[in-house]
Amino acid sequence: MLFNSLQFVVFFPIVIILYFLTPYKKRWILLLIASYYFYMCWKVDYIILIMISTLIDYICSNKMSQINEKIKRKKWLLLSIFSNLGILFGFKYFNFFSENIQSLFNHYNIFYEMPFFNVLLPVGISFYTFQTLSYTIDVYNGKTAAQKHLGVFAVYVSFFPQLVAGPIERSNHLLPQFFRKHDFSYNRVKSGLQKMLWGFFKKIVIADNLAILVDGVYNNVGNYNGLALIVATIFFTFQIYCDFSGYSDIAIGTAKVMGFELRENFKRPYFSKSIREFWQRWHITLSTWFRDYVYIPLGGNRTIKWRWYYNIFITFLVSGLWHGANWTFVIWGALHGSYLISALILSSPKKKISLFIQSQNKSLDKLMDVVITFVLVAFAWIFFRANNIEDAIYIINNLFLSSTEILNLSELKIQFRGLGLFQEDLIKCLMLIIILFIYSSYERSGDVWEKLQKKPKWIRWSIYYILAYGILFIAPHSNVNNFIYFQF
Repeated sequence: MLFNSLQFVVFFPIVIILYFLTPYKKRWILLLIASYYFYMCWKVDYIILIMISTLIDYICSNKMSQINEKIKRKKWLLLSIFSNLGILFGFKYFNFFSENIQSLFNHYNIFYEMPFFNVLLPVGISFYTFQTLSYTIDVYNGKTAAQKHLGVFAVYVSFFPQLVAGPIERSNHLLPQFFRKHDFSYNRVKSGLQKMLWGFFKKIVIADNLAILVDGVYNNVGNYNGLALIVATIFFTFQIYCDFSGYSDIAIGTAKVMGFELRENFKRPYFSKSIREFWQRWHITLSTWFRDYVYIPLGGNRTIKWRWYYNIFITFLVSGLWHGANWTFVIWGALHGSYLISALILSSPKKKISLFIQSQNKSLDKLMDVVITFVLVAFAWIFFRANNIEDAIYIINNLFLSSTEILNLSELKIQFRGLGLFQEDLIKCLMLIIILFIYSSYERSGDVWEKLQKKPKWIRWSIYYILAYGILFIAPHSNVNNFIYFQF
């Protein structure tokens, strides 16, 4: 079931009505049924994987809670880790590694056929696997108590608003909320619906309109060059943000209507003045997960310099691989790791240079930092979006042509007409990006919707109608587009 589907439009209000009619001590039953149904609408069989993961981690965490000696608890932690990562590897990475090992064998004339599994990747498996893994690791380290209530723990693993694409919640934040009584609150429900409305607008109107051009170019890169590739890359930079942050907004808003608070996943990432800051603002729950469960256990920055750089690079390689079983994602992660390491190496020379070059316009300096960061991020997105490495290399080699060619707007129009797009379509996409920019600018000084409540009623409802109109009439209706992060 997709958030942007008619099925969810029916499912959501029914669940909300039943939720507030159900005695609060029994609401976990409704949430579990709703969450499992939500997931089974995609593929019934794979609910078994969630049940297995839930049961294993429930048993392992409670076994660890009964053992005082940390070293004796480790076997249960390892059972949880290997079970969860084993399932994840089998469905997501087995064929990738088999394919690459097969290529290596063929290169050295070793005649051995590697096995391949013809299986469909379970949607959201990377998200709920990481969520439940963080729980068992925290129980092992004594940071959280083992949950005794199997039903509530099952809801924590499968909570439908954030099951498929996050935010990745920590047990000490989300689990206690299932034991609290959430009474109906008009203001809270309104706030949640506002969050959902903006999320739907970002996904259905902005992201899906940008996707028409992006998919057309990136799925046929050989037909395009120069400015067309630049435009498609910039559009994808905003598409993936609106697509993923739109999902997060809908998830947070859906949970908020019921009284649950999920963590924010994005904080205006394209206003970042460095790559480090970007990762403090982009997919925050995943970034902090890798920080706490990969980077710090490797040693973090509490080690010699070369090992520090190594820890950063490995963390981002793993992050890239988490996103998909493809070398394009690995390279994307490696690029961001290289960006961070380069920034650390160059930080001291940069400071020394700045002592001699004192800018009179600090705002301009900040703007340049934002622009440079955006360009670096956009460049890395090429590998993230490209279908394969060959396509990514083609795009990079053909991004920049001579000045006369790159500014040939007539040729650009002709190329985009092949996608069924005309000048008004490009203008529409640019206007949507401007709307996003205006919203993000207002967001810098606080919650946009809270500030909106102080405006006259006619202004508030005009904005609601504009967003709703966009969802109904400006969104492409040829098909319902999946959220990009569903593939992870």
